[in-house]
Amino acid sequence: MKLDWRLVLVMVLSLGLMVSCEDTDDEETVTAFETLSQYMVDNSYDADVVIADWITTAANVTGNEANYFIVDIRAADKYAEGHIPGAVNSTYADILTTVEAQNTNDLPVLVACYSGQSAAHAVVALRLSGYTDAKTLKWGMSGWAMQFDSWSGNVASIGVDHANWSTAAPPALLSGMDDPEIDTDLTDGAAILAERVDAILAGFKGTPSATIIEAPENYQINNFWGLTDWDHYGHIDGAYQVTPGTLTIANDGLDILDPSQTIVTYCWTGQTSSMMTAWLTALGYDATSLKFGANSMIYSALESHKWSALTADLPMD
Repeated sequence: MKLDWRLVLVMVLSLGLMVSCEDTDDEETVTAFETLSQYMVDNSYDADVVIADWITTAANVTGNEANYFIVDIRAADKYAEGHIPGAVNSTYADILTTVEAQNTNDLPVLVACYSGQSAAHAVVALRLSGYTDAKTLKWGMSGWAMQFDSWSGNVASIGVDHANWSTAAPPALLSGMDDPEIDTDLTDGAAILAERVDAILAGFKGTPSATIIEAPENYQINNFWGLTDWDHYGHIDGAYQVTPGTLTIANDGLDILDPSQTIVTYCWTGQTSSMMTAWLTALGYDATSLKFGANSMIYSALESHKWSALTADLPMD
């Protein structure tokens, strides 16, 4: 039987279309989160690397100011009242531009702010931009000069005897959570990361402890302490006990985070949690840091990690 060439052509085209559809169905779309997270792991931007050796004290800096490129991100009027010798002033949003333009000797960057919390955000932005030895000044300028003390007025004990302060055992961690969606048209890991660094520098993400402790059900709250301290001090009701160092991409640690929730991290002083919050922001999570940490909730009960006001000033320009 002689086949009509037109029928043969239709059969060939149909077969090709079927194969093409099967190939398409077998291919998985790579999301921006997957591209970014793989890039961060491959380039040593995972949390255990970024959030390591990132803080130093005023005692270590004084007398060694020339060994750092110091950026003071407080308001210009506060900088003018006094600052660490040799420090330059920059807005938080412009810190990358400032460092790129003025750190001509390629010195390690040290960031100073009011309390050490917004500086921690800035340091994550710097580290994710290649300034991997950037550090924040512990306690900020509150730890340098008494006139700049922003800590003493923010320590509190609102958690002691609060109805939403609990001594219950930690709830089981979530598992198998979806990845966050990153709204971008970019497909290159480095380009996506640069865009997400801009998201960090769009503004400091911190929430007062009073807001969180009054309505913990509005958040996914992660207590960033070891289990021993969790058992000793208690925690915000409903919080998860997340051991520092476990929230990494490489070990699938982010599977415990619900991207549909606002992720609250709290630590002792709000400085480490600020680092984690900025890093999670880079990955597309809606994250916030509990401001001033446990010092703003159970200050009277703390036996360590506790703010102590200065009794003398260090040298300033």
